[in-house]
Parts: sequence; structure tokens; C-alpha cells
Amino acid sequence: MIMVNNPIEEKVMAQINSGRVKLRSRYIFLAEKFGLGSALALSVLLAVLFFDLVFFYLKSSDNLGYLSFGSYGWLAFLESFPYGLVALLLILMFAAGFIIKTSDWAYKQSFGHLAMALVGSVVLAGTVLAFTNVAEQIERAAYGPMGPGRMFRPLLERGINNRQRGLAGKVVVIGRDFVVVQTPQALITIDTSDLTRVPDGLATGTFVMSVGDRFENTFKAKGIRIMPDEEAPMIRRGVGRRFDFFPLPPPLMTK
Repeated sequence: MIMVNNPIEEKVMAQINSGRVKLRSRYIFLAEKFGLGSALALSVLLAVLFFDLVFFYLKSSDNLGYLSFGSYGWLAFLESFPYGLVALLLILMFAAGFIIKTSDWAYKQSFGHLAMALVGSVVLAGTVLAFTNVAEQIERAAYGPMGPGRMFRPLLERGINNRQRGLAGKVVVIGRDFVVVQTPQALITIDTSDLTRVPDGLATGTFVMSVGDRFENTFKAKGIRIMPDEEAPMIRRGVGRRFDFFPLPPPLMTK
């Protein structure tokens, strides 16, 4: 049998023997693949968590409630929208997609199908997670005295911050042409003088939602309604944290 030398093989072996080309062990390849897989798994898990937090925010804050006021409520809706949570969710989704695109998986299957599977998996898992109390536990930890959960506070803070176009809080004083409410941040006087009527059943202890314009600690209302007991629990918990621990007397009203 006649052996024919392969010049390409000889050239490669010469490069290896000279040390200019180094062989990489199977362990290194496995470590790289494992690291890529871990990064993908972490991105997907965090995306699922933030999908749950977005869902929780929309369900628990006053954000969607402003849409019931029609055109007056759109500015309050946009002002209270969870932009930070949504941005992080999209960043994590794009990161997971980028990892998939740059890995071997994208060559074996259609990237479009993989992207659809990724989005579907995040939505499905996030929806399932929404039926648990994970997000509520994160909210509780975010407003706790210490611990890693406090890193979530800036992302959830928007749900209870004072707004310029909208307001939700607990009624503590009712007067002629005004209502004083406790919000998660402060006592606010709602000026109702421009309203043709106030809602029936308005009483101290009820929670109300209003749209209009804020001027320091006075809110000029263009619309106001009583909130059902199950609406905006994040606002209710925020009011409880603010005034159960640091109660303030209602201001003296002269109207």
C-alpha cells in the first residue's frame, strides 16, 4: 500500500510542533459551552422574573386605573407606566436572543423559530409565576429596612410616587369643594370645585383616584372616582407603610 503525504496535514503538524498553534482540550470547549448555556439560562430566568414584575405592577398599581377617565387619564397613565421594568425585560430578552444567535443552536434550527420559542417560554413561565406571591414578596423586601431586596425599590417606586397628572389615596377629610387624602408619599388636598359632582358614597376611609393637575400639595381635579376594594393594592400598602408608621395629622382647612 502506497502512503501519500498530505501537505496540508504536514503543515498543520509542523505548526503544532513549533508551538505556534496550541491544541485546546475538550475541557475548555465544554467550559465555554457551559458558560454560554449558563448565561442564556440566567437571562431567561431574569426575563421571566421581570415579566412577572411588570404584570404585578400593572395589576397592583394605579397605572391602568387612569384609563377609565378617558382622554384625561392618558397623561397620568403615561406618567405612571413602569418604563424601567419594561426596559430591563426587553434588554434581557435581547441578551438571550443574542446568545442564541451567536451559538451553535442557531445553525441547527431557524433563528426565527428559536426567537418565537424564547418569547413564548418567557410569557408562559412569567404568567405561571404571576399566580404565586413572588412579586409581592419582592415588593415587601424592596421596602424593608435592609437586605438585597432593596435593589428593586427604584423599579417599583414609580408605582407609588407622587404624580403631576394623577393621584390615588385614602380619604381622611371631606369638606366643601375639597377632599384631603393620604397618598404613599404625603397628604394631598384635592380641589373639587371644578367638578359638577363628587361620587356617591364618598366617605373617610375610602380610596379614591383622581386626574387633573398638581400644584405642590394641592391637586386640581378634573375627575374623581371611588376605587373598589381590590383595586391598586400597591397604593394601599404604600399608604399603610407611610401613615401607619409615621402618622401625620390632617391639615387645618379654612374653606
